[in-house]
Amino acid sequence: MSTWKCPKCGREFQNINQSHYCGKKPQTIDEYILFQDEEKQADLYLLRQILQQTLPEAEERISWSMPTYRKNHNILHFAAAKKHIGFYPGPEAVEEFREDLEKYSINKGTIRIPYGEIDVELIKKIALWCWSEDSISEKK
Repeated sequence: MSTWKCPKCGREFQNINQSHYCGKKPQTIDEYILFQDEEKQADLYLLRQILQQTLPEAEERISWSMPTYRKNHNILHFAAAKKHIGFYPGPEAVEEFREDLEKYSINKGTIRIPYGEIDVELIKKIALWCWSEDSISEKK
């Protein structure tokens, strides 16, 4: 089995040019976004703004090296990829919004949103659903 070694940090990976963080991992969402390619940053800031406005009570943090929104536990993540933003609301949310997500590539708990194609209203609906579902599960 061949491996690829990052010329910057020396870490080894199975995939050639594996996306990863060289050096210190970001501690804040701002650091995370600033670490990404400049042409991706506007969409990442937009997604963050949508989530901040929609879930003002959520705690923002980095978890699993991704921007994360919490309410007692992680409820949403997002991450920059080469050609899309990975939005991770969980498998229940993806199933709940399956019909609305037809224009995106989805599987299990993942929605792949191509850069430049963020559906603001759909992101708001999914975020609110995740927040309210978490409230319901807390009462059970």
